[in-house]
Amino acid sequence: MNRQKGERLAKSVEEVRADIPFLRTGIIYLDNTATTPTPEPVIKAMLEYFHNYSANVGRGLHRATKRATEEFEAARGKIASVINAKPEEIAYTKNATESINIVAQGLDLKRGDKVITTMLEHHSNLLPWQRLEQEKGVKLEIVEGSKECLLDPSKFEAVIDKKTRLIATHHVSNAVGSIQPVKEIGKVAREHEVLYLVDAAQSVGHMPVDVKKIGCDFLAAPGHKGLLGPQGTGFLYFRRELGKDIKPLLVGGGMVEEADVHGIKFLEPPRIFDAGTPNIPGIIGLGRACEYVLDIGIERIEKRERELTDMMMKIAKMENVSVYGPSDLNKRGGVVSFNVKGLGHHDVASMLDELEKIAVRSGHHCAQPTMRHLGVEGTVRASVHYYNLPDEVTKFVETVGKIAREFGG
Repeated sequence: MNRQKGERLAKSVEEVRADIPFLRTGIIYLDNTATTPTPEPVIKAMLEYFHNYSANVGRGLHRATKRATEEFEAARGKIASVINAKPEEIAYTKNATESINIVAQGLDLKRGDKVITTMLEHHSNLLPWQRLEQEKGVKLEIVEGSKECLLDPSKFEAVIDKKTRLIATHHVSNAVGSIQPVKEIGKVAREHEVLYLVDAAQSVGHMPVDVKKIGCDFLAAPGHKGLLGPQGTGFLYFRRELGKDIKPLLVGGGMVEEADVHGIKFLEPPRIFDAGTPNIPGIIGLGRACEYVLDIGIERIEKRERELTDMMMKIAKMENVSVYGPSDLNKRGGVVSFNVKGLGHHDVASMLDELEKIAVRSGHHCAQPTMRHLGVEGTVRASVHYYNLPDEVTKFVETVGKIAREFGG
């Protein structure tokens, strides 16, 4: 197949599966919302660092440190290409949680300032704002969701006032998979000159995410979920003109241009957020993972996940099975959260593993307010990625049906 310069050759499902060593164990892995398996090219990129140029980044002059610095910095552009940002708008972090905390602690919010978030957030997008409420007297406004765990932009507009500084919402619910109207919420924020942060932990890599179209000021994401990157990596997108308004969470070596015993001149963003020796191999791996996802094609990932999710949703019609979240597939990511009547969520997850080596997640998914909203203590959560097979999903549906028939009620 001939390709034009710069054109990517889309990776097939078979190629991606062949690239993931973990799948050779025979597991049916439907726990992608928690973390995704790492493909071989990403592993090789990290091993190449350890084998060939395992040096620190920064001002060293030898060839190993020069290459390490070049590869490390190049990852910013690779991340930026996934979300339509600029390299200088990308700060490296160890996960989405750290990214959100950088904004929460760095904005210098004061007593009386208001932050608006929702009852449907992952704890990582709730606790940082609660901390400001408790320690600084920042007012925390909580917006409720619908029965299907969807957000209404008009409810944000209704609670914005002159003290409102920031709106913080997720893009896709990790608990039930509902896709939120982030573009519309972003429009509300811009119209009222309020900053907008998006927790994109469950959308980046799973579906097209464009920070310009969303109109967000900040976007947080990990490397180890939709992007198929290594654990302990992530990034914070910040609108370029806001970079100097965010105080770094950490201070120390690597982010200083000049220092005296009583004075410091910091580097410009994004390197001001790089205090201390970073996770060099992890960030290099994350950069390679971004290339890998783009090689598959994010639109193709989204289309396939939707088809697989449609198959999983067959369990919603089963007796003794309750499925949570939107019934409209256009409003649901690749996540199906459910319970079997008469059985605990942990019991169902264990049975799926024991009967057919099907890996799912069970519990409250670090979203206890969402569970209370649903009126349950927890759920069983199955989640897909591009590499999953229809046969695997069919096996999942059949096994849930068997459990519900034989043990539910």
